[in-house]
Amino acid sequence: MITEIESGCPLSFLYDKGYMKVKPIAEIIEYLAPVAAEIGVDIVDAAWDMRTRSLTVFIDQPGGLDLITCEKFHRAIDVPLDELDPTFGQAYTLNCSSPGLDRPFKKAEDFLRHLGEKVEIHLYAPYEKSKYYEGELLAFESGMITVLTEKGELSIPFEKCSKVCLLIEV
Repeated sequence: MITEIESGCPLSFLYDKGYMKVKPIAEIIEYLAPVAAEIGVDIVDAAWDMRTRSLTVFIDQPGGLDLITCEKFHRAIDVPLDELDPTFGQAYTLNCSSPGLDRPFKKAEDFLRHLGEKVEIHLYAPYEKSKYYEGELLAFESGMITVLTEKGELSIPFEKCSKVCLLIEV
């Protein structure tokens, strides 16, 4: 939260410049989780865009997401979000979206859902002489990602990864 003292200007000025007071994403996701479960989707992430004053909730479901389910979820969370009041009375735009095919894996469930599929792994620094790997996802246990690459089986600590996602072959 930005205060008048931290910003050096009145908060009304900051609202005019695109800033607004918002509730944390974790609180919003937790609040909407029961609605998502009722619809049969998983909330994989959410994000505020202060420039456009919008909240985007990213959802997914086993087998993929269609537009009808996305719209159904959007309608289902409209009233609960009004009750939560995530912007403390300020106007905002609500968007619901699929995270896309190349969405990053963030939780153990993401890895477990895609066992046996091809993934790409981007690293912060070289590990075993490379910063990029692709291969079949074999396991995710105790923070270790195990993949079968062209050169054999490799286990990489998740904390060394900048991004892990499905490999999209075109």
